[in-house]
Amino acid sequence: MAGSETRAAVEWLTSVAPDPGACRWEWERNPQGIALLPAGKRWDVLILPGELGYPTLDVLTRLIDRPGPVLADFGESRMGFFVPPGTASRWVGTGIRGAGPGTWIVVPHPGRAAGGVRWLIPPDGSGTLTDPGLLELAMHEAAGAAAQDGHEGG
Repeated sequence: MAGSETRAAVEWLTSVAPDPGACRWEWERNPQGIALLPAGKRWDVLILPGELGYPTLDVLTRLIDRPGPVLADFGESRMGFFVPPGTASRWVGTGIRGAGPGTWIVVPHPGRAAGGVRWLIPPDGSGTLTDPGLLELAMHEAAGAAAQDGHEGG
């Protein structure tokens, strides 16, 4: 990631922090390289189980050039897709958790790997988010493909 893009991503992410300077300080000083940021201001996050998230991301990247930011955490068991604010409160889906207002997200520095959490698609600083309709379409396609794969062997 280019230096100017990383700086723009840092500014975009820290803009939602109660104290942006403290957030940047945390990224620099914390050995884990993470900060807690509030969801629901500039983005919500839809959290998918990894077994659905990875195929969904594959479909999504075939549909569009640049989806919004995507995080993976804790042994790749979960993925967080950054979507427009307000999406989490309207989202209905089994096994999908929504993080909106009042929720805090563990976010690594956009230019580095961090303990337990990493960017699969880092923010680009422009505010690009994943369209919830496209994400839903990609999830359905991924789930459908997984269901077909499961039936072929048995």
